[in-house]
Amino acid sequence: MKTNEGTLDRALRVVAGAALIAYAIISGSVWAYIGIVPLLTGIVGICPLYGILGISTCGKCSDGKSGSGCACEVKH
Repeated sequence: MKTNEGTLDRALRVVAGAALIAYAIISGSVWAYIGIVPLLTGIVGICPLYGILGISTCGKCSDGKSGSGCACEVKH
């Protein structure tokens, strides 16, 4: 799979995921460990749900650098 998350999207996911995990550790809330999902997708740069829905925030599709078609292979 190709990257389908932009820089800002990835940064927000990492921050939100880390905050949720920190909250889980501090409060003992098991549900807050859901922060692992945005943390990992932010680190890797691939969101499976974006792929299913055909969404991309990578910015490679609209900058004209990809030549023919989209560099992230998301169907638009």
